[in-house]
Amino acid sequence: MLRSLLTVGGWTMISRLLGLVRDQLLAFFLGAGGVQDAYQIAFRLPNMFRRLFGEGAFNAAFIPLFTGIFEKEGRSKALLFAGRSLSMLVMWLVFLTVLGEIFMPQLIDVLAPGFRHGNLHRYQLAVQLTRITLPYMVLICAAALVAGMLNGRNHFSAASAAYVTFNIVGILSILAGAWYGHDDIAQAGAWGITLSGVLQLALLLWAAARHHILPPLCWPVLSHNIRLLLRRMAPGLVGSGVTQLNLTVDTIIATLLPTGSISWLYFADRVNQLPLGVLGAALGTTLLPLLSRHASGGDRVAMRESLDQAMTYALLPVLPATAGLLATAPLIMSTLFGYGHFTLPDVVNSAGCLRAYALGLPAFVIIKLLAPAFFAEGDTTTPVRVGLMTLALNLALNLAFYRPLAWLGPPLASAAAALVNMSVLMVLLYRRDLFRPDRRALSQAGRILLAAVLMGLCAWAVTRTVLWDLPHWHGLLARLIGLMSLIGLSGGLYAFLLLALRVVTPAQLRSFAERRLNRRRG
Repeated sequence: MLRSLLTVGGWTMISRLLGLVRDQLLAFFLGAGGVQDAYQIAFRLPNMFRRLFGEGAFNAAFIPLFTGIFEKEGRSKALLFAGRSLSMLVMWLVFLTVLGEIFMPQLIDVLAPGFRHGNLHRYQLAVQLTRITLPYMVLICAAALVAGMLNGRNHFSAASAAYVTFNIVGILSILAGAWYGHDDIAQAGAWGITLSGVLQLALLLWAAARHHILPPLCWPVLSHNIRLLLRRMAPGLVGSGVTQLNLTVDTIIATLLPTGSISWLYFADRVNQLPLGVLGAALGTTLLPLLSRHASGGDRVAMRESLDQAMTYALLPVLPATAGLLATAPLIMSTLFGYGHFTLPDVVNSAGCLRAYALGLPAFVIIKLLAPAFFAEGDTTTPVRVGLMTLALNLALNLAFYRPLAWLGPPLASAAAALVNMSVLMVLLYRRDLFRPDRRALSQAGRILLAAVLMGLCAWAVTRTVLWDLPHWHGLLARLIGLMSLIGLSGGLYAFLLLALRVVTPAQLRSFAERRLNRRRG
């Protein structure tokens, strides 16, 4: 599992870094204002459906079924099931897309209720841009199903690599739009989103054909397996997509706040998503097929061991990442985005949002580990109940926070809801005897936490005494050197603390390095 995790994590890291460049261009050219807000809303709608239908409920139900059919009934029947599933998904999403294009003004009223008041140009631009980006929903959800087939057969690299094209096309489209004008950047970026969906689907279909698992073109038939897929998928629409739905609630509330709030929240969330996306996506992607195979064979002991192992792999990077974000948020936002139209007040406001999001980062990652344990056993009902509870909590907290805390309210509400979600899932899996960390695992988690806290305190002290004026430094290179020096020193301190606290030993590090080197040579 670790090898697959590193493969997916590596490609996801490349995609996230390219996404960071794309976001830097958006911040530089558009800043944090009405045009940026409209563009982010235009991307939010198809992205929400991608998370729900593509990477969320559909794949959560599809991958275990596809894996089970492939193992028990053979390749041909598994591919027929995949082809029918793909046809059903595409027909449904095309229908939704046509409705969305027709009723787009009403959709924007729901997703961005605050756009109707004040700056009318922001509302009109959001309608126009969302009509351009909505077809991306069909393309990327179809791509996600094909990626699920590849992942289900342990071909992780092809699926992960295809998603890099989204950010490559996005970068090129923004640069092309920059030649023409302010609004043209947003329009070019919107067209780039849809074009990237075409390229991603094409690359994944090519990879599936190369591995002899290309789904056939066929009319959707309500076979026994398709009906089972629908039954498992329906409740999971909320359960597996609770994180994305929480962020959507944040967006809706943010439209009621001053202009620029959506942009501050977006850029803060994008930095927060760097560790969340790399760890959460990699762990969730590799863990679900593994747990599905254990569940298919009735091996609950192996499921429990896989969960414990994945939890350790997750805590080692996510806890220091959380401490680092809390300690250095202003430096990070200034170094990454504090140029061009993205002003110093924008940096300060987005840094506050980043710290609020970071409080929930461990919970967001761990949720992505716990949910597949339910999905692997075909249980999508329990996560949906927990999801509905946390959605209601998130909405209530948003309504309570957004007036007194302004743009800090939505991320704090999401973090609190995620912590509750994680806690409830842990208790439920504990009762099912699927999550039973022993004393050694708990002791190791405590030592990892101690090392992360000590590292974070040292990073905060350096930020306050040595690099306090970094946001005022001129030029990307100077700020980047200052920030990377701090990150490097903090990482070195964290590694030393892990060794000193015996979380890892020198022998384990040597063994791991030798295995990685041998695999590369092989």
